Amino acid sequence: MRAITVIPGTPGSARLEEVDEPPATAGAVLVEAVAMGVCGTDAEIVRGEYGSAPPGCDRLVLGHESLGRVLEAPDEAPLAPGDLVVGIVRRPDPVPCVCCAAGEWDQCRNGRYTERGIKELDGYGSERWRVEPEFAVRVAPELGRLGVLLEPASIVAKAWDQIERIGGRACTRTETVLVTGAGPIGLLAALLARQRGLEVHVLDRVPDGPKPELAAALGATYHHGDVREVGEVDVVVEATGAGQLVFDVMAQTRAGGIVCLTGVSAAGRSIKADAGALNREIVLENDVVFGSVNANRRHYQLAADALVRADPRWLERLVTRWVPLEKWRSAFERRDEDVKVAIEF
Repeated sequence: MRAITVIPGTPGSARLEEVDEPPATAGAVLVEAVAMGVCGTDAEIVRGEYGSAPPGCDRLVLGHESLGRVLEAPDEAPLAPGDLVVGIVRRPDPVPCVCCAAGEWDQCRNGRYTERGIKELDGYGSERWRVEPEFAVRVAPELGRLGVLLEPASIVAKAWDQIERIGGRACTRTETVLVTGAGPIGLLAALLARQRGLEVHVLDRVPDGPKPELAAALGATYHHGDVREVGEVDVVVEATGAGQLVFDVMAQTRAGGIVCLTGVSAAGRSIKADAGALNREIVLENDVVFGSVNANRRHYQLAADALVRADPRWLERLVTRWVPLEKWRSAFERRDEDVKVAIEF
């Protein structure tokens, strides 16, 4: 079968090649690939910036955003042949830490977790793959190929789960939300905010194209200027990782505000910040700033529910390019009109 593989740490090593069928030890559920989402993490691995192959192997099968159709499943599994399914990315560490033992592997304390297509486990970027039943999430058939959005949606489902838990500490009520970054994570964060009946503002650098149109279709207000033009909000979901913006949004919340950081900043860049003033504001206003990454099974289920409630026409517009497997390289070529790109098998 064919798979997209790479030698982690070696730029230019990615290729589409013939590989062995997935071994039974990889999971009792055999899946035929339907699509694979491509995100910044995949591009960084292809550029050789990070990633690690399975022990004893030189190459890593790419792909952590999956969608497939079940070919074989154990009788006791909550899946049947023909079901659409997504594979969860992270696996708990072997020790395990207290969080992994509780099924909250997204909060792993010792860093010994593994991740499909990223860290020490082959990904889902092959024509067939296997997964353990407990790490497979059934996708509603009406979503069809749009089920490939489940993994990125799980990231923002976790973010909103954490925001709402933190918000429960006080008597304040969330009414307004600022989402910075109108990529897939940002727009899905805006979608979940609108599903909660909130007033949503989306900030991105581009003034036109699909991003402002997608935000407007949600009923959100789109901005492409200075973040201060938005005014004060109750919650910020930061999805760019842009260093200066990360600090700027912390000053945009009302007292008791919450800032959720989902974007990963590039290292090696210095910015000027008045740390004393920022600390004073966070303390005196009872603000909360926290980071959120990855997702556990509960978040995948929350994401699946959110996607089913979404307008499928909007979700279809979110995926701006579907690339056939034979032309997989073009999926890693960034285009101005791109929002979400997926590879079809």
